Amino acid sequence: MEQQPQMPIQRMTRLPMTRPPQAVSTLTPKDIISILKRHILLMIVMTIIGVIAGGISWYLLLTYAPKYRASTYIKILPPVERDPLTIGGGTVAKDIQYGYRLTIASIIRQQGTLENLLRRDKIKKTQWYQSFGSEENEAKRITDALDDLGKHLGVSAHRDAEFVSVSMTCADAQESADIANETVDMFIASQSDTKVGEVRRKLVELEARRRSIEQNLDLAERALDDVRRSSGIGDLEEHQFQDTITLRMNALDEEQRDLMLTVSQLQSQIERFEEVAQGPINEQIENSIERDPTMVMLTQQLFSTKTALAQLQTKFGEGHRNVIELRKRAQELQERRNIRKAEIGEQTRQANLQNAKDQLVVIESRFESAKAQLQQAAIEKSRLDAAKVQYDQRLRIRDQLQDTLNGVKGLIEKHRILAEDPETPKVMKMGNALKPREVSSPLWYVYFPGGTFLGFACGVGLAFLIELLNDLLRTPRDVVRYIPAPLLSVIPNASEDNQTHGIDLCHVVRLAPYSVVSEAFRKLRVNLRLSQSRKSVKVIFVSSCGAGDGKTTVAVNLATTLANEGEKILIIDANFWKSMLHKAFPQSGLDTKYDKKAKSDVGLSNYLLGQTSVEEIIRPSGIDRFDVIDAGTTSKNPTELLASEKMVQLLQEQRQFYDHIIIDGPPVLLVIGAKVLAGISDCTMMVFNADRTRRGAGQRAVRELREIDAEIIGCVLMGARTLKGGYFHEQYKLYRKYQEPLMAS
Repeated sequence: MEQQPQMPIQRMTRLPMTRPPQAVSTLTPKDIISILKRHILLMIVMTIIGVIAGGISWYLLLTYAPKYRASTYIKILPPVERDPLTIGGGTVAKDIQYGYRLTIASIIRQQGTLENLLRRDKIKKTQWYQSFGSEENEAKRITDALDDLGKHLGVSAHRDAEFVSVSMTCADAQESADIANETVDMFIASQSDTKVGEVRRKLVELEARRRSIEQNLDLAERALDDVRRSSGIGDLEEHQFQDTITLRMNALDEEQRDLMLTVSQLQSQIERFEEVAQGPINEQIENSIERDPTMVMLTQQLFSTKTALAQLQTKFGEGHRNVIELRKRAQELQERRNIRKAEIGEQTRQANLQNAKDQLVVIESRFESAKAQLQQAAIEKSRLDAAKVQYDQRLRIRDQLQDTLNGVKGLIEKHRILAEDPETPKVMKMGNALKPREVSSPLWYVYFPGGTFLGFACGVGLAFLIELLNDLLRTPRDVVRYIPAPLLSVIPNASEDNQTHGIDLCHVVRLAPYSVVSEAFRKLRVNLRLSQSRKSVKVIFVSSCGAGDGKTTVAVNLATTLANEGEKILIIDANFWKSMLHKAFPQSGLDTKYDKKAKSDVGLSNYLLGQTSVEEIIRPSGIDRFDVIDAGTTSKNPTELLASEKMVQLLQEQRQFYDHIIIDGPPVLLVIGAKVLAGISDCTMMVFNADRTRRGAGQRAVRELREIDAEIIGCVLMGARTLKGGYFHEQYKLYRKYQEPLMAS
């Protein structure tokens, strides 16, 4: 028949649905408890095996390879140079002391110390040493002995106590004590030789240094004597009082400053006297003139004459002869007085000026003399200072040498005492190691609990390894955790439900209505109705990841539960590759029980090819309100048929006559036709098989459907088995008990 032309696929409008978020793949405490419960028998068996293995190991080691450990202690003194001349000593921080003990322990365990131990005759005679080979191969024997010492010679420093523990473990009890004691004796002897030798070498160095310092001290004393002789001054040392030269210089300096002040004053006075000598007589000179005897006499005479003249004028008048004579005499006295005043004034001014000049000459002479004396004193002072500087330098050298000599003498005395002090090596033996009375290995209280723990740990590890290696979607928790789609229902494994034995699973809801499996399908119906998009969901595409996952069983039982509620249902077998509905609902005259290849002659493929009408391919299923469309004859191009416009028209037309149309299609991961059906359906329901579907397959199927924008309404877990630690086992009991009244009626 000629093929119909292809039309573009038209998507039916649907209400948007939110996609559930991807669950985080982590183990919860509940998951861990469930895993442990499921594998409790494995863990018990492994624990018993561990106990037995630990006991056998303990017995064999105790019989054939026992170990004895002997221990002794070394007292470690603080790592400071104690002053033997003082009582007590300085404290040392605990961390420093502990570090010093760690250093001692490292020295004991270093290879050189252990090699010296193996060279000692007492060690060579032990059975422990001879067990490493014969004398012909001495190098190998020493190497093996060193390796054994590295493993069994224990040296540890106590953190809070001032001890280092030395222990040896070997097969012979007495030899373990002998080796430990020999190790301690050898180390203490070597430390004593080393420390005392260092002290004696230091003592020799200090003696040589003392002699050298004493020679230098003699040279320093001679240098001081040379400075005193060359300077001519016996006392050049520093004193609190000043020397005579300094005192004389200070007096001369003060005298020079006073003379300079006097000269300045005299020069000013001379200038003033010169001005007075050239100008009028001042008041001071007049006072000096008035005290002159001649001037006093003339003044008195002038006063007497003027008095008599005044009396005569009053008595005789101006023209009287006596009045005229007295007037003349008064004038003569006045002239004599003026002349005398001028003479005395000139003499006084010249005399003052000359006296000032004479004093200036004397003072200047004294100033020059003081200046010369001061210069001479300065020269002497400079020579004295130079001598003192040289003397002080050599004196400091002498004092430093003396202090150094005293310090060296003190060190010599201390080292002499340290050379004879028993605490100089800083290590002391605290007694010999005793022969151990009991074995140190093996210990039953280590091997039995250790075997128990290891067995239990191996059991737990195997349990988790088995769980982690199993990547099937076995439980609802696996689906919720790994699949980004809602879980609508979990269908239990029919083999664990007694009511489903011998019943075709496609008709379990109809033939075993009170079984747990039927209740799970009814739960699927309820969850489907309660979904957010139930009003727009009419065409439901049921698919799976691979073949044989149970999608046909889910599709038929879902249709049956919906029909039981009074809804009209049409189920379409669109799996042209491997159709199954003709087996669940065989036509009259078609025996699919014995003929596995028997199929209906008319079906969906015939309609899509235009060979028949819709009315001819729809047939009753034998259940009320439940019709079926078979797949029909096999076609060479099934994907193109499903993508044709006639398929879209078929679904669009049948929406008017049926409440729900369920399409049983091919697996998503096997053929592309599943994506075509998902695109033209209102929603897609994925079926995962607990015994077949792997996590990666489920995730890839959901991802591929969402890449084409297919609406995934949810998923169904088919064939879930009861697991120890799970909830299905308890659910079976409770459900059967709850259904007993209905089943009895």
